[in-house]
Amino acid sequence: MVQIIDTTLRDAHQSLIATRLRTEDMIPIAKVIDEVGFYSLEVWGGATFDACIRYLKEDPWERLRTLRREIRKTKLQMLLRGQNLVGYRHYPDDVVEAFVEKAYDNGIDIFRVFDALNDVRNMRTSIRKAKSVGAIVQGAISYTVSPVHTLEYYLKVTEELLALEVDVITIKDMAGILRPHIGAELVRTIKKEFNVPVNVHSHATGGVAVATYVEVVKAGADFIDTAISPLAFGTAQPGIQSVLYALPDDLRPQINERVIHEISKYLKHVLFEKYAKLLNPRVLLPNPDVVVHQIPGGMLSNLVAQLKQEGALSKLDAVLEEVPRVRADLGYPPLVTPLSQIVGTQAVLNVLLGRYKVIAKEVRDYVKGLYGRPPAPIKEEIKRMVLKGEEPITVRPADLLEPALRKCEEEVARKGYLRKWEDVLTYCLFPEAAEEFFKYREEKLSQASKEQAIRKGMSSLGSTWTLAWRLTEWD
Repeated sequence: MVQIIDTTLRDAHQSLIATRLRTEDMIPIAKVIDEVGFYSLEVWGGATFDACIRYLKEDPWERLRTLRREIRKTKLQMLLRGQNLVGYRHYPDDVVEAFVEKAYDNGIDIFRVFDALNDVRNMRTSIRKAKSVGAIVQGAISYTVSPVHTLEYYLKVTEELLALEVDVITIKDMAGILRPHIGAELVRTIKKEFNVPVNVHSHATGGVAVATYVEVVKAGADFIDTAISPLAFGTAQPGIQSVLYALPDDLRPQINERVIHEISKYLKHVLFEKYAKLLNPRVLLPNPDVVVHQIPGGMLSNLVAQLKQEGALSKLDAVLEEVPRVRADLGYPPLVTPLSQIVGTQAVLNVLLGRYKVIAKEVRDYVKGLYGRPPAPIKEEIKRMVLKGEEPITVRPADLLEPALRKCEEEVARKGYLRKWEDVLTYCLFPEAAEEFFKYREEKLSQASKEQAIRKGMSSLGSTWTLAWRLTEWD
């Protein structure tokens, strides 16, 4: 019988409302979600860390601790971008190891680890550290379609992940392009060849995810990822309510539908009261064209925002047509963070300014090998344009990085922002955004201290007046 991983508090709102769901709106339903009977809840990682400090002015570590206090029965899991952690570049091994350990200490039970290029070298440090602290590890394969991404390719990546002793293989279909019969074949073959639990993660972007889930469950998938409607479908995960109806009775998971109904009512209220302006119709409607451009939900919502900011939303269709061309030029990288942003940004530049008239820095780094091995060779004209005769690196990119943890700790302490050790990691990952957040936090704490002092003073003044009045009475 399949088990359900719920993504409502992470991937669902990342895909539909640009990761803007606030912790204060999660708390009222946290204990309720804990009663549903889900295998685990994906509540952290991905873009949530960045969005918390950059846009919501919340401490992501405090969010995790708060959810852990509220949710006691169900496992909590996070999405970890391998050597990129929750950022968009490679971090040194000492930062990766410290981050994984602190994430586990603060409440993460399961780490879903992936690499945008399926370069397992970039997953090794985080997987080994997560295993060493006692966490469950899902080794995720970024699923995509291209001339090089064959069944044999995915079996090879699976073998490399199992050599690192991951507990579960996750097929991560971030764009919603996994067709039902192909998903079933992939699940069936992996289980037959390796006898390992398999999890299928998909998005409803292409309109086929529910059908795919039915077929992969029939093929023996142990876990599938769903969200709770209305924070579901579109570019997010399929809604659990619909998936339950679609599954054969003998394969349906044992979860509490009445409790799901309560959560759904709450989500309808909070979404339309507080987040309606963020619900863009373009990310809510199924888009069969995703089979061509393969753009995942989070990437699509970001492209819309990027073009809107430039006053060029009318160019969206042209950008969607350019994305697969750029992807082919760069050796068919899967469109998942950070490669989705890299390919997407270059596609926008190509449409607005002319093809490769301006080359993004991240594209240059990618061509140099600083993100890892591309699935297929990069086109020679692109390499010549970028490398100008240099050779790309062949080592694991993180091998070129110096340890950074001690330096980050010294800088945070020198600037007077060090309130807890996790602040060091926040600064290591996003120095500029972290410093802005720390300044905001200090101002907020200072204001709170002033208000507390005023309240205390008023309380003392009130006591003095009361005492004076009573003495007058006695006189």
